[in-house]
Amino acid sequence: MMSKSYTNLLDLASGNFPIMGRERKRLPRVMTVAGVISELDDDNANSVSSDVQSSIVQDRIIIVANQLPVKAKRRPDNKGWSFSWDEDSLLLQLKDGLPEDMEVLYVGSLTVEVDSNEQDDVSQLLLDRFKCVPAFLPADILTKFYHGFCKQHLWPLFHYMLPFSATHGGRFDRTLWEAYVAANKIFSQRVIEIINPEDDYVWIHDYHLMVLPTFLRRRFNRLRMGFFLHSPFPSSEIYRTLPVREEILKALLNSDLIGFHTFDYARHFLSCCSRMLGLEYQSKRGYIGLDYYGRTIGIKIMPVGIHMGQIESVLKLADKEWRVGELKQKFEGKTVLLGVDDMDIFKGVNLKLLAMEQMLKQHPKWQGRAVLVQIANPARGRGKDLEETQAEIYSSVKRINEKFGQTAYQPIVFIDKPVSLSERVAYYTIAECVVVTAVRDGMNLIPYEYIVCRQGNSISESDSESSGPKKSMLVVSEFIGCSPSLSGAIRVNPWNVESTAEAMNEAISMVEPEKQLRHEKHYRYVSTHDVAYWSRSVFQDMERTCKDHFRRRCWGIGLGFGFRVIALDPNFRKLSIDAIVNAYVKSKRRAILLDYDGTVMPQTSINKTPSQEVISIINKLCGDAKNTVFVVSGRGRDSLSKWFSPCKKLGIAAEHGYFVRWSADKDWEICGQSTDFGWIQIAEPVMKLYTEATDGSSIETKESALVWHHRDADPGFGSSQAKELLDHLESVLANEPVAAKSGQYIVEVKPQGVSKGLVAEKVFTSMHESGKHADFVLCIGDDRSDEDMFEIIGNALNNGVISSNTNVFACTVGQKPSKAKYYLDDPTDVIMMLDALADASDSPPSSDGETGSP
Repeated sequence: MMSKSYTNLLDLASGNFPIMGRERKRLPRVMTVAGVISELDDDNANSVSSDVQSSIVQDRIIIVANQLPVKAKRRPDNKGWSFSWDEDSLLLQLKDGLPEDMEVLYVGSLTVEVDSNEQDDVSQLLLDRFKCVPAFLPADILTKFYHGFCKQHLWPLFHYMLPFSATHGGRFDRTLWEAYVAANKIFSQRVIEIINPEDDYVWIHDYHLMVLPTFLRRRFNRLRMGFFLHSPFPSSEIYRTLPVREEILKALLNSDLIGFHTFDYARHFLSCCSRMLGLEYQSKRGYIGLDYYGRTIGIKIMPVGIHMGQIESVLKLADKEWRVGELKQKFEGKTVLLGVDDMDIFKGVNLKLLAMEQMLKQHPKWQGRAVLVQIANPARGRGKDLEETQAEIYSSVKRINEKFGQTAYQPIVFIDKPVSLSERVAYYTIAECVVVTAVRDGMNLIPYEYIVCRQGNSISESDSESSGPKKSMLVVSEFIGCSPSLSGAIRVNPWNVESTAEAMNEAISMVEPEKQLRHEKHYRYVSTHDVAYWSRSVFQDMERTCKDHFRRRCWGIGLGFGFRVIALDPNFRKLSIDAIVNAYVKSKRRAILLDYDGTVMPQTSINKTPSQEVISIINKLCGDAKNTVFVVSGRGRDSLSKWFSPCKKLGIAAEHGYFVRWSADKDWEICGQSTDFGWIQIAEPVMKLYTEATDGSSIETKESALVWHHRDADPGFGSSQAKELLDHLESVLANEPVAAKSGQYIVEVKPQGVSKGLVAEKVFTSMHESGKHADFVLCIGDDRSDEDMFEIIGNALNNGVISSNTNVFACTVGQKPSKAKYYLDDPTDVIMMLDALADASDSPPSSDGETGSP
């Protein structure tokens, strides 16, 4: 059944929504592969890709963001536009960390509206002079996309604001989501116009373009693509309230690398992937990766830095442009605390004002001496919540100044206008402490700028004060992205006004040597972890994550935002039923080894009894005298012998091979190295402790093993408890003849020397010793325990137990990393394949199922 989340989106996701505005001519580009590029998302079109890399090798990266790093203004004569670089743009600054010979192109929108009859000329001008490609959004889409979905839904939700009512946060509006999808599609079309798919990298920035990866991946399966989120990513409890939660997650997973500023944000994203998509991450050699249909998506954690060169160059000009001396004279004898924030509901500006008021109350010595200069940059959004926040701030400023103000003294200096970087630098230079009390913020680079400014520029410094020891103090909210990297800052919970007030007092009262030590520590970090360091690190991880793209076989499946790319090793392919039937018919002696759960029985099935269809198929296979058929399972022998009682000639290996029976008329053999089960008295109490502490978990007691199940527990907690339990068991059972292993939602303790691989070895050796070398081997399973069988097959080939001419079909269920050479998608495919083999078998008719001999 189709998810309701796709309602009204099928046309958008398939690229069939009406064209907005007139058709524009495409920008010129160099194609690196042959063929015609048809419309995006056309289900009849193949991805533009090739198994061989392009012969044209040119290092190039396309940076995609909501806004281009250029400033635009109308010419005085109103004829055309003039453009210039926006030196404050992160997109422009990050070039410093990319390889020097790498060409950088930008795709994004402009901050101004350009008439449709000027768009072609503007596009060509920006491409020629700035290597920028503008995405022109129709006015109705722009409003719904940016001010609608981005600012009314994503921005509040990512900052932990839930839409509790129509008047508080607003209800989810599907038309805004449709505009968001449409806008992302327009951005994708502009990228497609200039991309060389096999040579270029694409780096997408921020929450405005979270579904763009799907549009690009659908078109170019092997595209090397990264995404970096510059806002917080909320906890799963918050994110899961978003009606299009899975669509956005799946779109992001079409990237090769997904970047976050802090581990908290990355952890929340990984938790969402686990709880909503069932994906578990792995950490290997310091890198975090998510396996998604054969592709490993890298997770990058790296806070962005500032552009050191820009700040230092402004420092040289600060005295001239803003006359720092005059500011020092204005605040002479005063201790200046500084706040620099956007006028935003999440910046906590009023909490800062209340903390200042509290400090003046609790520490009267600062009355007439301490001044909070609060710079409020213009708001980027709009709405009732913002208006209420502004009114609250103005009211607090007025009240505090009236209460504590004196002649020639106001405790709050509120600057409510745009402030240039050079003007900010002047205030940083005179401020004793910077205070950031945002209740939630993605990164916030204000503390970094302040630290560098307090270090100063030795070239332009002449007075003795500037050339003396450097010092700076920071009071920062624990809820902002830069907080973890500033270990010398005083971290506060901004909601606790009293503790923030005490932190501000502590910061400005601290002894000078301590201020200097903290400043030195911060400056060492900020100066070495600048924006170039950040972009270099992210790009290097993108290169590493994408290095195997052209070695693997890729193809796309799925509709709408369910689209994903399957990436497999060239030697790992889907098992062809025709090929295996052909080999089966030609063979004379066959070994068939079948796992049960997840292979012939779906894992999600509640009733685990095999169907009559499965019984019939296995009986046909067993009835062929050329076949030796085994079910190799972790289940107990009682259950398996009961379920397969109609299959008289079927071999059964129960409990991973601890018990083996060659046919129904033979006795069970014990294959373990030990029959001493005293270890159960040690392991069982430990498992019970974890069962009591983990709701939804249970213990399964087998004859030879104990299994702790956590499939029905909370995914995150169950996984964490499983790791702890495994460590605990390995510790207490270190001297026992058993092995503790983890599997799919289980932790199992079983005797040493017991594995499915040893069962396979036993079957092959028995056939070899009886002079009946297997010339056809089918081994199929779905989980980690079955990998032992696949490995044994390789060893048997090397040892001569299986002839090198033997047709071997080692097959896993599901497309995932495996030692098997083949895969089938699910148990339905497995049964279909086995049915085809059964139809090709030489089975004499029989009513009791006893057909032939093994």
